[in-house]
Amino acid sequence: MNKRYQKHVFVCVNERPTESERNDCARCGGKDLRIKLVNLVNKNGLRGKVRINKSGCLDACEKGPAMVIYPNEFWYLNVKDANIEEIFTESVLGDNAIESLLANEDDFQKIKERRSQ
Repeated sequence: MNKRYQKHVFVCVNERPTESERNDCARCGGKDLRIKLVNLVNKNGLRGKVRINKSGCLDACEKGPAMVIYPNEFWYLNVKDANIEEIFTESVLGDNAIESLLANEDDFQKIKERRSQ
């Protein structure tokens, strides 16, 4: 199989109306986090090898900002600016998950429960 990119990162930048009760990743800083990752890709000469994409809702905005890194399928929730260097070094340059940010089934179950209230 021919891969176009070694890594593909989707960063949620979903926006909801301000009157929405649900959170959105844009308000939580998703756009800025994506730009920081793009800058790190460019700074490290990885353009064309690593792609940082804007994503619509990843269905986890309640715990946003959310991002997913392929091909490893690392789903990160509640990402902060302070996490970007570590994400880039460990999960984009390397293949290591950051356990403190990694989503699990319990996280997704809590999101589902919150929505059903």
